Amino acid sequence: MSGICEGRVVVVTGAGRGLGRAHALAFAAEGARVVVNDLGVGPDGTPGGENPADAVVAEIRAIGGEAVAHGGDIATGTGAASLIRTALEVYGRLDTLVGNAGFLRDRMLVNLDEHDWDAVIRVHLKGHFLPLRHAAAHWRAEAKAGRTPAARVVHTSSGAGLLGSVGQGNYSAAKAGIIGLTLVAAAELARYGVQVNAVAPAARTRMTERAFAETMAVPAAGFDAMAPENVSPLVVWLGSAASAGVTGRVFEAEGGRITVMEGWRPGPTADKGARWTPAEAGEAARGLLATAEPPGPVYGA
Repeated sequence: MSGICEGRVVVVTGAGRGLGRAHALAFAAEGARVVVNDLGVGPDGTPGGENPADAVVAEIRAIGGEAVAHGGDIATGTGAASLIRTALEVYGRLDTLVGNAGFLRDRMLVNLDEHDWDAVIRVHLKGHFLPLRHAAAHWRAEAKAGRTPAARVVHTSSGAGLLGSVGQGNYSAAKAGIIGLTLVAAAELARYGVQVNAVAPAARTRMTERAFAETMAVPAAGFDAMAPENVSPLVVWLGSAASAGVTGRVFEAEGGRITVMEGWRPGPTADKGARWTPAEAGEAARGLLATAEPPGPVYGA
């Protein structure tokens, strides 16, 4: 087996199903040795009776690849540390971290309780931060020892994090937070040879096939634009040494389309040179909005 990830060791969280599984298989097909992490929970995070990571490891080995399963909770310090340690102990190195784990607890804001808010923020946002923290500590130590890596981190955001999504206040906030974390990590870790990017995929997963059933339906014939495997080539490239020089970027990926997202940029501006009154500020704001680009659509609105 040979490809653009030959010899690299890649960790993928939430890799038992959906996008994570597709990424793990795609990395293996390009020559990577893969640590397949999955806690084996249901679509809402409730405990499941199986560990799908084992099945993905078996798939990778069946195509001649190398993989090992990790069933720890990466939204805990112990679980995240164990994840990174598994890569180092089994394969002796770590080159790429793909953050993908997550689940949904959708509610309109007036019905969204604190527990469901905390649970979704925990698995998505904390579950990205903690593995990143432990991986970054390893890569910093390598760089300080004179072994600067060609390390890569790929985070998973969402269109909900970019534009908002009705009924997904917790999920949208977490996915927006992942983008902020990505930008900070790209700036802080560049000196250690680490590139950090994010993707906002649109694909069929356990989280989307019910929420957006019509859009996510498998077509009777032709190109399956919502297949999760469509997103993986970009993730694999970002996770490879071939992506040198690309960091702090957010990409949308859907079907055969890749888009570089340009984020918040200054738009129309007014400067009085002194303090505004509320009425003056309102008049100025309305004038600026009249010439500004309209906001993107909110999902589900």
